[in-house]
Amino acid sequence: MHNTAKLTVVGAGPGDVELITLKAIKALQNADVVLYDALVDTELLEYAPRAEQIFVGKRKGCYSYQQEQINELIVSRAKSHGRVVRLKGGDPFVFGRGAEEMEYAAAHGLEVVLVPGISSCLSVPAAQNIPVTKRGSAESFWVITGTTKEHKLSNDIGLAAKSSATVVILMGMSKLPQIVELFKKEGRSKTPIAIIQNGTRANEKVGVGTIESIIKVVEIQQLTNPAIIIIGAVVRHREQILEIQEKYGESELVY
Repeated sequence: MHNTAKLTVVGAGPGDVELITLKAIKALQNADVVLYDALVDTELLEYAPRAEQIFVGKRKGCYSYQQEQINELIVSRAKSHGRVVRLKGGDPFVFGRGAEEMEYAAAHGLEVVLVPGISSCLSVPAAQNIPVTKRGSAESFWVITGTTKEHKLSNDIGLAAKSSATVVILMGMSKLPQIVELFKKEGRSKTPIAIIQNGTRANEKVGVGTIESIIKVVEIQQLTNPAIIIIGAVVRHREQILEIQEKYGESELVY
């Protein structure tokens, strides 16, 4: 076994290459092997010029590697090459399966380290001037996966629909009609909702509406995965900022 056999699971951030941490860049620079995901911008691989770079991404309906194969690849490469970086979009501990990979690696004798990433659940709404909490609008927020391991809608969405919290749903576009129905059932047809596709990237698309109108908005703007769904009063903040900027003009806001 290589004397530096180590797995570093690294969060690449939400998409914009500038939203990666210094610690993550240092891990890439020191890597012998980088295994990267579909949501990772390949520009980041320039920080790992001497590393072997292997794409192990999973896209819906197209799996280049199964999770078990990725786990085995991490261990075999660490034992033969040394330092393996597993580069994942967003934060590896927010629906990123980083914990599973670390457990597998640790059980096979590897040193394991996590470098947190800026999670898309916070940063993608923020980049569009949508705060997940705001005094007077939301005291808490839920971050929920739209699709469970069994490919069903998470039961937590029904619970969240009963609360006044902001609800952020990842991987939920295929279940949008069901999500809308749950909120309608709770009498929340007028609740604001935003859908952000390819958040923080150059090809970002945004659709804003209400629970009642969002299906139509998605059709018109042809919004698809990868996208984040944000539901709650905080969505109005984006519009308020735009209105303020229009009212006072950009020049008057610079002090």
